[in-house]
Amino acid sequence: MEIIGLDLPKRESQLSIKADDGTITDRRISTSRDRFTAVFGERPRARILLEASTESEWVARHLESLGHEVIVADPNYAPMYANRLRRTKTDKREARTLMDACETGAWRPAYRLSEARRHVRAELAVRDALVRTRTRYIALAKALVRRDGLRVPTSARAWMPARIAELDQSPTLTTEWAPLFAVFAPLNAQIGVADAHIAAFVKEDPIALRLTTAPGVGPVTARAFVATIDDIARFRSAHELEAVPRPDSERARFGGKAPARPHYQSGQRAHALVAGRSGVANPALEVPGDRRVAGVDRADRAAARETYRGGRARGPRGGHPLRDVAGRRAAPRATTPSAYAGGTTARGVAPHTGRESS
Repeated sequence: MEIIGLDLPKRESQLSIKADDGTITDRRISTSRDRFTAVFGERPRARILLEASTESEWVARHLESLGHEVIVADPNYAPMYANRLRRTKTDKREARTLMDACETGAWRPAYRLSEARRHVRAELAVRDALVRTRTRYIALAKALVRRDGLRVPTSARAWMPARIAELDQSPTLTTEWAPLFAVFAPLNAQIGVADAHIAAFVKEDPIALRLTTAPGVGPVTARAFVATIDDIARFRSAHELEAVPRPDSERARFGGKAPARPHYQSGQRAHALVAGRSGVANPALEVPGDRRVAGVDRADRAAARETYRGGRARGPRGGHPLRDVAGRRAAPRATTPSAYAGGTTARGVAPHTGRESS
């Protein structure tokens, strides 16, 4: 079976093909269905490795329809690029690296969403773009008004054009912000249609409807969560669920960096809500020998912690942390004046000095 590494730039794709006799052929073709059919249509079944990207899904499905084995790899898996030369990155070297990773098995598969979930994520992306556009329009209009020493009263987004129009402003200022609010009404209408569609979807989806019972989770967040996770059974525990990378849109709001994640119990809460009722484990998600699933009762968790500590019971709170680890707990600090009789403590140490009394 031939081993092929496929790099997918926007216009032209780079191929590195290793035949059964070990010969390597490099080829560059246009990234289109017609060219992929012409190149791979009559070729025997091959194993093809490509990175997960914007165009990877349709390329993978098209190549699979031609009878080939396609692997969509996670680009964040560093061992996949172990054989890449430390030179200027080119498409040819990238395809060679993918070919070597495919041959040696140094790759990690990327999760491929179903067609229905991909459609939901596309709708959410369009709604996010509309909301961001409206937010930028409002922020710019407020900045123009503040430049002339005016203040806009606090109000809902839908009433913002009316609140700005009520201000005592010059005709010049009115002509400046007028083009922004000329498209404000159609923008609000499209956002309303998207919100209504999302609300109807949440009412029909039992998992999304269950997620909305958590505090602070609305229909948009619930639908985005379900569309991103897709199949909860692919996670063995809540910790694996909370390790899912955040969307790029959320990273952009924090300057390209991932914001601080909430407490791990939020991931356990979401895992429990998707898996079943809160506090009830889903038997289909439980792995033999692994009790790290939602619904494990408190007694079982306490027993597991006791086993992990080797049977050592946890001491009372307080004291010096290093002495707690070594098993040498400090004497309790005196709290009554009688303990300091004669200017010394119970251990014979003068208070506030740390010196032993004579």
